[in-house]
Amino acid sequence: MQKEDIRIEKVIVHIMDSTVGLPVLSEREIEFGSEFAEFLREHIYRVWEGDDSKTCAFHREESEIYRMLDEYSAPGFVDMSKEIANLLYGIMNSNIDIPAADLVVVRFHADDTGYLALLKMNFTASYTHRTLPEGDGNYNEIIRYRSVLPSKSQRLSEAAIIDLTSREVRLIEKKYEVNGEKLNYFSMLFLKCDSRLSDKSKLSIVTKAVESVQKANFDEYTRFEEHMKAKSIMQETLNDTGGFVVDDLADRIFENEPAMREQFQEKMEKYDLVKEEVLPRMDATVKKYQNQHLFTDTGIEIKIPMELYKDARKVEFVTNPDGTVSVILKNIGHIEAKF
Repeated sequence: MQKEDIRIEKVIVHIMDSTVGLPVLSEREIEFGSEFAEFLREHIYRVWEGDDSKTCAFHREESEIYRMLDEYSAPGFVDMSKEIANLLYGIMNSNIDIPAADLVVVRFHADDTGYLALLKMNFTASYTHRTLPEGDGNYNEIIRYRSVLPSKSQRLSEAAIIDLTSREVRLIEKKYEVNGEKLNYFSMLFLKCDSRLSDKSKLSIVTKAVESVQKANFDEYTRFEEHMKAKSIMQETLNDTGGFVVDDLADRIFENEPAMREQFQEKMEKYDLVKEEVLPRMDATVKKYQNQHLFTDTGIEIKIPMELYKDARKVEFVTNPDGTVSVILKNIGHIEAKF
């Protein structure tokens, strides 16, 4: 789905403020212009393409949302949106940790496919001015306003986009406390669907598992070298192919360490990730793999771009006879200090 292909057709907004006690439901669609359409288009695209989004499969027999979609027809858009809002509000009203929001329900098309977007736009607090009459003039003051929606550049915490033909769901969500336990309420209680890990989560799990296995098997100095090698392999793979199959990456990182390879696989089996493909699409997700960050016990921090780390003419790591490590920066043509 490309952002420019998203064609907004119907929009309605319901106010979901759990401090009020009841949802404030709209009885008709809102009229929108090009600026608001672009605002919605940006948020929809971020949900669909973001590395923190994940796929979700409905429990068809249990999901009220799935039933509503089965009964949905275009003239019933407003009524269905109100039913969806009431369902979500009931969950929010019973669990005070779930933040108040506006629920924006959007019917749109992209690539000749119809979609329904459920965008929960949590309120944020900000400041604005207010003018009050005073005597023969005005009195201007700054007030804190709580019910401000996220900007176009902010990421939503909870949202779903549903393919109205295949019923495929793309989802982003955040855990909140429900009955004393942190839950992904948006998928588990509201949509009632099973979700898979996002690419961002899968990449994080793989990285932490590599670090954990190396920490358990190498001493401090060897671990330092192996950690840098592993990060270099991950960066090279992400840069060259855009992603990796977890099992193939493990073959490269643990090529000469079969016992460690087995330990890593056991960790991946717990998440059912052994044969999983990891395909992050956003620069922000893979940014930390572009540099080697080194922290010494003497308080020195060094950030080395990965392409320079791989160039022995620029950087060299020397293990001294006493076990300490020296970092040599070579062929520096210009150097400056900054405040």
